[in-house]
Amino acid sequence: MAFYKELIAAGFGGQGVMMLGQLVAYAGMYEGRNVSWIPSYGPEMRGGTANCSTVVSEEPVGSPVISKCDVCVVMNHPSLDKFKDAPRPGGVLVYDSDLVDYPDHREDITVIPVPADSLARECGSSKVANIILLGVVVAASGIVSREAAKHVVEDKLGKKKPQFLPMNIKALEVGFSIADKFNK
Repeated sequence: MAFYKELIAAGFGGQGVMMLGQLVAYAGMYEGRNVSWIPSYGPEMRGGTANCSTVVSEEPVGSPVISKCDVCVVMNHPSLDKFKDAPRPGGVLVYDSDLVDYPDHREDITVIPVPADSLARECGSSKVANIILLGVVVAASGIVSREAAKHVVEDKLGKKKPQFLPMNIKALEVGFSIADKFNK
């Protein structure tokens, strides 16, 4: 069967969930795959709920609309309530454990709690929590390669604000290492 993976990323506006989904799409394009990325905003851009759907596929993407996914990232409790049933059995759910409590999680998926907000501050800014979660998603799900993710962070984020590139790369690598420890 051809490679086909779906991602849902959700949280409050301003947390970087749209950027996380876009970076996965860009990394998929960098690998020569077909992608789609669809944003969905709540009533407010900053502070309101927001989510996006990203598909990475070897074949053309038939529909960008996702109801079930291979990997789901949630950065707030309303997003967990809305998307906790979205991962298919065998899928991955990654959440920011600094902001979300999920004690009675599903047993048919891999659930990875990540203290992303705390770790991001240790990296230099709470604004890189989404990049830490990106690293976890990439390493835990294989939706794109680590190399493609790093290239896209360097290309898309490094060109805009090169002074923050070392912090973004560090955050990505922190995410990789969290997934590596979890998968042992």
